[in-house]
Amino acid sequence: MIGHDLAAPLRGRRAVITGAGSGIGLACARALAERGAQLVLVGRSSVRGGAACLRDEGHDVEVVECDLADVDAAYRVGAELAARGDIDLLVNNAGIIHREPAVDHARSDWQRVLDVNLNSGWALAQALGGSMVERGFGRIVTIASLLSFQGGINVVSYAASKHAVVGMTKTLANEWARHGVTVNCVAPGYISTENTAPLRADDSREREIRERIPAGRWGEPSDIGGAVAFLCGPDAAYINGHVLVVDGGWLAR
Repeated sequence: MIGHDLAAPLRGRRAVITGAGSGIGLACARALAERGAQLVLVGRSSVRGGAACLRDEGHDVEVVECDLADVDAAYRVGAELAARGDIDLLVNNAGIIHREPAVDHARSDWQRVLDVNLNSGWALAQALGGSMVERGFGRIVTIASLLSFQGGINVVSYAASKHAVVGMTKTLANEWARHGVTVNCVAPGYISTENTAPLRADDSREREIRERIPAGRWGEPSDIGGAVAFLCGPDAAYINGHVLVVDGGWLAR
């Protein structure tokens, strides 16, 4: 696409980002804002810290508090945001992980992981995607994982949810592409975030992981933010139903 603002390709766009209090979500919000987008951060009260940080950097930020473990609440927020008619971009980032052997995995833990990682993301995607289809433009990016391709160990609910978001993404892309809406995923590799803190705290496991990454380092949240911003921007207008892996070469090893 030619003719867009190279310095601020997302100027005039309004983006919803979930789970942007810290880590990958905050990095995604910052990357979008640096490219000109106005932000709506959705999540628990912790997103207020991320919002304050972004406002200090001079960015336009709204906050909508919602516990995304409550799927009914996610549906309500989705409907309210869709009714505004001004949301152009959705980044489904909110996610949790529960580490436990599958034989011990409680039903409540399974449900909570699926509700945060998949069901609430679907609630927002359906509502906002419908509005995007009506207006003939939209970008939806969901954060997947290397465990969208692999099974892992002791993370059965997380792996199931991350496989599922890829299937959801491809189906929505098939239905909405003709209406000017792209739907893609970014699959992070091993990134230095709160979710990976237990792995990084184990010296032996941390070294084992790092030595397998061709880039020779763990990723930073900003590595994911840049990829998400690209998929939301004009240069990615013909990319749809894709899973962009950002892993320092892990899967290629």
